[in-house]
Amino acid sequence: MSARLSSLDAFRGFTIAAMLLVNNPGDWGHVYGPLLHSKWHGWTFTDWIFPFFVFISGISMTISLSRRAAGGDDRLRLMLTTMKRGLIIIVIGLLLNWIPSFDLEQLRWPGVLQRLGLLTIVVAPLAVYLSWREQALTGLLLLALYTGLMMCVPVPGFDGVVRQGSLLPGEDVASYVDRLLMDGHLWRQSRTWDPEGLLSTLPAVASQIAGLLVGHWLASRRPAVDKAAWLFVAGLAAVWAGEVLGAWSMPINKALWTPSYVLLTAGFACLVFGVCYWLLDAQPSAAARAAYTRWAAPLLAYGMNALFLFVLSGLLAKLLYTLKLGEQSLLAWIVGGVKALGLSPVNSSLLYAIGFVLLFQGIAMFMKRKQWFIKV
Repeated sequence: MSARLSSLDAFRGFTIAAMLLVNNPGDWGHVYGPLLHSKWHGWTFTDWIFPFFVFISGISMTISLSRRAAGGDDRLRLMLTTMKRGLIIIVIGLLLNWIPSFDLEQLRWPGVLQRLGLLTIVVAPLAVYLSWREQALTGLLLLALYTGLMMCVPVPGFDGVVRQGSLLPGEDVASYVDRLLMDGHLWRQSRTWDPEGLLSTLPAVASQIAGLLVGHWLASRRPAVDKAAWLFVAGLAAVWAGEVLGAWSMPINKALWTPSYVLLTAGFACLVFGVCYWLLDAQPSAAARAAYTRWAAPLLAYGMNALFLFVLSGLLAKLLYTLKLGEQSLLAWIVGGVKALGLSPVNSSLLYAIGFVLLFQGIAMFMKRKQWFIKV
């Protein structure tokens, strides 16, 4: 594939804007349900967002590696440079977690960027050396392996009681592995498990492989309209399979990244990306594509500097929590001003989140206009 996919930039932009929205409410005590993660089993809109990033990373990896291979890069070089990028992303994630406490003893080792970086490192050799069929088989085997480990291996829970097949918080095999290897460096809200832990990276690899496979599909010689249509078909089939698997085996669960969650979110990713692809890249008329591209300009701007904007938003959020005006944080002071408009607490919280997204929309548009593209 030689031309840049506007649809992929738009899909990436939609995903980063959604992540900023759900990550930055004015008041965590007053948030609309779909903008929060499911408490445990089940899913909400918010639970789509992280696997969308993983899915996008897979598509981008296939496209990027194909282009570089066509330019003459050998396989080993492709793999090593991709793995280096993953390592850099992990380091950025760790630095972001280190701020503002600067306490290595309490540093949370896992995180969103750490998982994205680790997936990049693990998936790089699969993307470089395996065919699409071998990649698909690897993904299925990883899901089967993860299910077997989670359901069949007895482990002591955080209370010391040995259990087999428990999927309650802190009692599962993945939580035990996290405590065994990273005790004291897990998610602060739980301390006994981490939503981006090590063992659950196995099914997350399958989520990225789903993106690799879509990248191969986009590189095929089929007409663009056919590609869009089959993205919808694949998306609906995967959502259905995820729901069925969730009822039959491990439930849909973002924190555990269960196989049913992999299928469900990959299906939704295919559907949302399919819409972007059909509107921005599959229209037979150049005029129609141009018109839709103009409408998608805000998302395209977000998508062209997604990683930078995510990191910057994290730094700003920490700054707003840390800086004080008297005895209250700068965030509380701003939210207090929003509440003075007379809105309900939940709508005040939402309005702040929307304002946060619009602020970064302005930054994204400015960077696009200046042609500032920050890549890792």
